[in-house]
This record gives sequence, structure tokens and C-alpha cells, in this order.
Amino acid sequence: MISYLEFEKPVAALEARIAELRDTAAASGELDIAAEIRRLETKSAELLANTYRALSPWQKTQVARHPARPHFRDYVERMFTGFMPLGGDRLYGEDQAIVGGFARLGNRRVMLIGHEKGHDTQSRIRHNFGMGKPEGYRKAVRLMEMASRFGLPVVTLVDTSGAFPGVEAEERGQAEAIARSTEACLALGVPMVATIVGEGGSGGAVALASAERVLMLEHAVYSVISPEGCASILWRTAEKAPEAAEAMKVTAQDLLSLGVIDRIVPEPVGGAHRDPAATCTALAAAIGEELDHLAGKNADALRALRAERFLRIGA
Repeated sequence: MISYLEFEKPVAALEARIAELRDTAAASGELDIAAEIRRLETKSAELLANTYRALSPWQKTQVARHPARPHFRDYVERMFTGFMPLGGDRLYGEDQAIVGGFARLGNRRVMLIGHEKGHDTQSRIRHNFGMGKPEGYRKAVRLMEMASRFGLPVVTLVDTSGAFPGVEAEERGQAEAIARSTEACLALGVPMVATIVGEGGSGGAVALASAERVLMLEHAVYSVISPEGCASILWRTAEKAPEAAEAMKVTAQDLLSLGVIDRIVPEPVGGAHRDPAATCTALAAAIGEELDHLAGKNADALRALRAERFLRIGA
């Protein structure tokens, strides 16, 4: 069952009416209302398409946070084969918000790393809602260094509201771990392609997205702070989050025009949660094309590409 967002209520009303007509037709066995159902289905599809063509930055933020949006586990199941998770940072312990390991994308071996938010209450708690702790970022560094040794390209799937801000994370060196992970991305001697698949929040996202090619799904968002956090600082109220989202330029379309990202991957009409299979197919093709483009470049050329793309931002 689809969970509708606030701005999707007109679509929800139409789809509820369609379901009601189908139930009526099935119960009576005599009423022929197929034409009316088709008319309403067409109207619903057009309304959904028109709605998603004109989403505001705040509405896109809501789509990026949709509870049914595909997460790391879904991409692993639909895009990759032979995933072999690798755990632990060899310093403190295992962090389940950041997951990584060997995998295959088509016929290409890669090191896959990403945030996992979880799908229900139990799994969200286990994965800490995708908010990585220091041991998660140190694990990412370990896996990136391993990828360099084995000559494997690195693919990252970013989906986090930010790194975990708890006291215990600060005690274990959260800021230093994020900085080391960002440094490891920039120093990689193998190709790296990062994709913002949902939320890309603050340094917790940058630490896995400092690649020479940065992609975003069409309705993902990427920002230095959440719209609510920005609004709370500027206006002392989170109710101004829609205005903050507009001002912050958090959408893939804005970030592409500013040169912060390199490519937008289209989503199905209504968002990735309405057709995860189509989303995964499109993303797999896009990542494959980017890796093909980077193939054959030596370590110095790859590092120069990263330096050039990040120094160019804002120039």
C-alpha cells in the first residue's frame, strides 16, 4: 500500500475512488464501469505527473525522506550481485549505519559502500537511521584503502540526514573520522562514483561523496544542514523549513546548475518508491556509464579530476 505525502492528497483521493469502483464492480458482478475506471486512472496519472513536474524544494525533501523509498539493501538486491559485506573498523567496532563490501555491478567488480536507514522500527534502530558513527567512517576508509590495493573502483550510495551527533560519537572522534573519510575519497587511486539516492546531509554525506563523479537521483536532496535545522537557526522556528529549502538550493536540479553534482538520474513518475525496479535499472546504467568513462585513467589523473571538480565549485 502506497503511503501518500501531504501534497499528494488529490492523487490519493482519486486512487481511493478507483479502488472503490473496482470493489463495487467485483461485488456486483454485473456493473460495467470499466470505462469510468480507465477515465479516472488516466486523470490520476496526469495529476501525478503534473504534481511531480512542479515539486518545490521542500516537497522534494519530503520525497527524499519517503519511508518506502529504496535504501541501500534494495539497491544491493536489485543492482548488484555477489555482495560480500565487510565489517569493523579494526579500532573500535562495527557500525551498521554504514555498510560496505565487495560486489559486482554487471561484469565489473567494485567496492560498494553506503548508508542504510532501515525499513521498519526495528531495523531503523539497528542501523541508527542511517547516521554513521566514527567507526562507520573509519570502516569506509579501510574499505576504500582495500579497493585501492586491489584496483577496484569504489561506488557509494549516500542516504543520510547527517553523521550521528551523540556524545559517544564525539568522544570517539566523529569530526576526525569524517575528515579522514573525506581525505580517503580524495586520495583514492581508483575510480570513484558517488550517488545521492535520498538525503545527503552535511559532512556525514560528503565523507562518502567526495568523488570525481557525483550523481543524484531526480528527487534526492543534498545540503550542508537540514531545512528544519537551517530554519531553526535563522528564524528560530522549524516551521520556516519550506523557505529554508528554497533558499538553500538543495535539489538535484539546482545543484547541477551550480556544478556541485555532475549528473541527474531520472526517477519514475511519482518518485523512486513507486517503482524501485525501474529506479535501480536507471541508476545501474548511469553508474556503469560513469565507470566506463573513468576506466583506464591512472591514479594521478583521477586525483587531478577530483581536485579540479571541487576547486571549480563556486569559482
